[in-house]
Amino acid sequence: MSAHVLVVYYSATGSVHRLAQAVSEGAESAGAEVRLRRVAELAPDEAMAANPEWARHHQGAESTVEVAELADLEWADGYAFGTPTRYGAPAAQLKQFIDTAGSLWQEGKLSDKPVTTFVSSAEQHGGQESTILSLTNVFYHWGAIIVPLGYTDDIVYAAGGNPYGTSWPAGFPSTPPDEVTLDCARFQGARLARFATLLTAERTPASAAQG
Repeated sequence: MSAHVLVVYYSATGSVHRLAQAVSEGAESAGAEVRLRRVAELAPDEAMAANPEWARHHQGAESTVEVAELADLEWADGYAFGTPTRYGAPAAQLKQFIDTAGSLWQEGKLSDKPVTTFVSSAEQHGGQESTILSLTNVFYHWGAIIVPLGYTDDIVYAAGGNPYGTSWPAGFPSTPPDEVTLDCARFQGARLARFATLLTAERTPASAAQG
């Protein structure tokens, strides 16, 4: 039985969107069934219109991805969350979606599931690690099992050496992640899928697995 992996993200100009696609590819390569979902946009149209890259991405590639629902969280055996940094913290759009998951948390439906995080910022020291650590606080409350990159493969060093999760300094104007960083995101997705598969097998009764 394949593990279910949910890759859910917010992206303004496209960098996190591309990382999310790579994480999904990695999880699929490890045998997981994957749902790629974006969270709803909260910013007003005039804010997006002030940044042509933001407006172009929102109307283009972003519009082809389904919007995440709580049912996706319940479906999944493992989670990958992606976000740009906002003053060293996650984007409000992603946090708003997470904040709606209280009922699932109260029912224990988010616990004992592996979770990993990836991020992009304009600058290398623009809050990448603090953003991941901020999201991790949520997962402690969920009772989830945090799966960092660690220094578990040479690709982590090649992609900048962030053991917390794949991160991309997009610059300004924004540039898409390079192939090394995308390979790191694929590795992260595959790593998550392996843990999700192991933990799912542990939770599945032998009779159900055979049936």
